[in-house]
Amino acid sequence: MVRLRRRTACAVGLAALLGLGLSPAPASAHGAMMMAGSRTYLCWKDGLSPTGEIKPNNPACKAAVAQSGTTSLYNWFAVLRSDGAGRTRGFIPDGKLCSGDAKVYDFGGYDLARDDWPLTHLTSGKEIQFRYNKWAAHPGSFRLYITKDSWSPTRALTWNDLEEQPFDTVTDPPSVGSPGNEASYYYWNAQLPSGKSGRHLIYSVWQRSDSAETFYNCSDVVFDGGNGEVTGVGPGTGPTPTTTPTQQPGAVCRAEQRTISSWNGGHQGEVKVTNTGTVPFGGWAVHWTFAGGETVDTLWSGTHTQTGADVEVKNATWNGALPVGGSTTFGYVVRSSGAASEITPHCMTS
Repeated sequence: MVRLRRRTACAVGLAALLGLGLSPAPASAHGAMMMAGSRTYLCWKDGLSPTGEIKPNNPACKAAVAQSGTTSLYNWFAVLRSDGAGRTRGFIPDGKLCSGDAKVYDFGGYDLARDDWPLTHLTSGKEIQFRYNKWAAHPGSFRLYITKDSWSPTRALTWNDLEEQPFDTVTDPPSVGSPGNEASYYYWNAQLPSGKSGRHLIYSVWQRSDSAETFYNCSDVVFDGGNGEVTGVGPGTGPTPTTTPTQQPGAVCRAEQRTISSWNGGHQGEVKVTNTGTVPFGGWAVHWTFAGGETVDTLWSGTHTQTGADVEVKNATWNGALPVGGSTTFGYVVRSSGAASEITPHCMTS
């Protein structure tokens, strides 16, 4: 049974965003805001091409990629701090809120102070359905903040630019779809702040409850009576379709784990990494969270770091580059006090 906690009251919704007919799945962490779309998500959408390459059209997205590279868009769902623990003011420096001051990938280009980022058009005081991609599923809570009326998109975002209290909070919302693709997301209805007009920014914080990992997203919006239309994405300047593709283009990988053998006090496992995208890539990283206090003792065909229950494995120098459809494996031995627990690894390209 999912648990929902929020500060907002219900109101008559925007029919176009209510998503009627969804079949909830239990919310169980990589991801990003899809409605209203985050900068990395909409810039990824903006740059999609028939070849699978990311070629930005939007001027702000072009500037972000010029600074942070296309890796930031192939990993649009990874604006995170593994040591975040839900912290905000005093942890993420002013001017780096939209990048989350991330350490794994460079998202600094998405901190640029510009007024030409892709925009989601909304109506102040109305109820919409927020959607947050679950590239990897984990339990946790979401907090949504709005900028003060004094904020300007032409200056770097600071904590003083945000209203002190979130306008909405939710814990373990329902979700649809299987992790690892764009069509998989958490969703919940919430009332937008009243009395807002013109340009604003919605700042979202997703804090996992099973680890310290925390995600930070900036979503550029304009309160102009809109119903969730998006502008500034793709060739031209018109609204973009609200439907999502069924296939994930670009550089994408999948990780599959199996247990080779087990014994009292440990087990041996193997993870297969496959390029399931449409273009070759030059590197990968696999992440999972242990549930039973396990520790990686040894690992081969990759390099790993472990912080508490969280494990990240990066490719070795010789097995990072994979052609479309290509695969490689790495193995490991785990020390544990009980039987091997099931893990769900997820893969990112680099």
